[in-house]
Amino acid sequence: MQTIEERHAPGLAEAPARGIASSRNHMAMEEVAHGVSYLTTAFVNLYLVQSADGCVLVDSGLPGTSAFTRSHVERALGGARPDAIVLTHGHFDHAGSAAALADAWGVPIYAHPLELPYLTGRSDYAPKDPSMGGAIAQLARVFPTSGTDLGGRVRALPEDGSVPGMDGWRWIHTPGHTAGHVSLFRDADRLLIAGDALTTMDLDSWTAVALETPEIDRPPAPLTPDWDAARDSVRRLAELEPATVGAGHGVPLSGPDATEGVRRLAERFPVPPGRYAAHPARADERGIVHVPPPVPDPLPGRVALAAAGLLAGILVARALRDRRNG
Repeated sequence: MQTIEERHAPGLAEAPARGIASSRNHMAMEEVAHGVSYLTTAFVNLYLVQSADGCVLVDSGLPGTSAFTRSHVERALGGARPDAIVLTHGHFDHAGSAAALADAWGVPIYAHPLELPYLTGRSDYAPKDPSMGGAIAQLARVFPTSGTDLGGRVRALPEDGSVPGMDGWRWIHTPGHTAGHVSLFRDADRLLIAGDALTTMDLDSWTAVALETPEIDRPPAPLTPDWDAARDSVRRLAELEPATVGAGHGVPLSGPDATEGVRRLAERFPVPPGRYAAHPARADERGIVHVPPPVPDPLPGRVALAAAGLLAGILVARALRDRRNG
């Protein structure tokens, strides 16, 4: 499977797919396709899309990264500003700097109507579930699931599927990771910006996360509260036969193996065990209205057992010391 860097680099077209660590500059914007580039802030990708209709930033990154993003975007645009920000969804790593960037540029923010409760302070997201284990599950223990209030900055995407400022693109409702999650698709070259409807690396593997090994995989597990909807969304994306896939996490991928990767994920979609495996959270235009009860989480018990063992070891050591001194 080819990464974007390998597809554009001379002499790498026939090379096996490599992780971004070997070739990518995390501090610069990278080209994905004509008129589309991406930037990584910490561990999430943002996409800058230029078209005949304008220029749009897709997702905004983590809180506190707005200055970094703004400098790179404005440099890429020769000092100009985007016309709008489009959010694939409102989780903290995708919408955390949306307000700051919108205020700096004086531009609107667009999201799906079912995502607005979490972007206008009306609802928090469903509780995270790290009980299935794995790298992202352990990292997610410190991730917030609170909504945010963008106030009058945020607007609903047009009902006709068009995307303001993105001529030739359409938005596709891809719920599951969140109720109002959207992906963006350009039919002319079958370019997909998937947000967190899927990822392009295995977030459950510490090694894959460290190396950003390219692989089409499921959405981030501990923050996905509706697996039936998530599976249906990936199937909908597979039907598009995307030629290039850019996700919120992982290196963008291009070529036949990217298309096949989405198809395989749709066919063999892995649902992890946990709180939402059999019973999803339910949401409507008000936000989250029901969540299933939590399931046992093995990590706190393991931590307690390890702490008890450490305490016992300390007590034994002290007893032996006291016996020697006595």
